[in-house]
Amino acid sequence: MINDIISMNGYGIYVWSAFAFTLISFTALYIVIKIQLVKEKIKFDAKYLTLTSDKKKAVRAQEAYKGILASNSVSKI
Repeated sequence: MINDIISMNGYGIYVWSAFAFTLISFTALYIVIKIQLVKEKIKFDAKYLTLTSDKKKAVRAQEAYKGILASNSVSKI
């Protein structure tokens, strides 16, 4: 029975290789995106920490940066 599932009447090699290729591609894409996200967070932290207190207040008032600062401490990935 397991051999029938694996071989799929002779089409198993194509089906399983396509499945493996897709799984490997999605995993590689996830890893690349996660690495880029970490790099961008490090850049953001470096720039944010060098700001003066007046500029930090201005940044905190902006809507776009509120989301970045809020998610900066806890990553969802």
